[in-house]
Amino acid sequence: MDKRTAFSGKLLPYALLAPQLLVTFIFFYWPAGQAVYQSFLLQDAFGISTQFVWFDNYQQLFADPAYYQAMMVTAVFATVVTVSALGFSLLLAVQADRAIAGAGLYKTLLIWPYALAPVVAGVLWLFMLQPSLGMLSKGIRVLGYDWNPYLHAGDALALVIVSATWKQISYNFLIFLAGLQSIPRSLIEAAAIDGARGARRFWTIVFPLLSPTTFYLLTVNLVYVFFDTFGIIHAVTHGGPAGATTTLVYKVFNDGRAGGDLGSSAAQSVILMLIVIALTAIQFRYIERKVNY
Repeated sequence: MDKRTAFSGKLLPYALLAPQLLVTFIFFYWPAGQAVYQSFLLQDAFGISTQFVWFDNYQQLFADPAYYQAMMVTAVFATVVTVSALGFSLLLAVQADRAIAGAGLYKTLLIWPYALAPVVAGVLWLFMLQPSLGMLSKGIRVLGYDWNPYLHAGDALALVIVSATWKQISYNFLIFLAGLQSIPRSLIEAAAIDGARGARRFWTIVFPLLSPTTFYLLTVNLVYVFFDTFGIIHAVTHGGPAGATTTLVYKVFNDGRAGGDLGSSAAQSVILMLIVIALTAIQFRYIERKVNY
């Protein structure tokens, strides 16, 4: 017979849910609602005068070439960082999952970057790739390339991509390693007995069983790229040179704080929120079909 736990008090489930619902309302729904309302307003930087302008902020935004440039930068940045972070972390997790000498130290060193703040990760790579004093930049100059992220748009974008990827690899590595260790060894050993080589065993057995983990990390990494990389860009390039590293989230901050255009900044935040929600919905609608639970 199926035994179930029953609570006599009808209010207990609501009381248990109330703290989480309250936190969600205060820190998500309330700020999101304020951003939507403010996107229809035109006000000065001091908040003294306010005028309701309907969709004028959105119309001006979509007529601004700089906004489309920020979209393109964000698309390139998000794609490269997500693919690179997932690829490198999966490779490292596969290597760490093997029975090798010093595996514990190897795993510990790979986890350390996860403890760093995004700003610190960006500053570390800026020190190493500083045009005149950086250790890595000197090696690049020896190869004959004029490395200068302060002047060259491609160099600046490459610098923030490397910083953001390196920062996220540790988190992905932890999740991938946990997923690999949950796969029964008997399946892999049976495939090896049948003559399947390492690459074939990985793509036909290991990777399909990792699909739930990969799908989860894909969603998390996209959210990370769109929002959490703000600190890296602000500390390393400030969106420059000439907007080459200005992503959508950094443009929200720059236009609102530095430019004083609060209405446009609120409109940009609403659009950014809709983009992330749409991308997440697409992932759950189409990509999740290929996930084997």
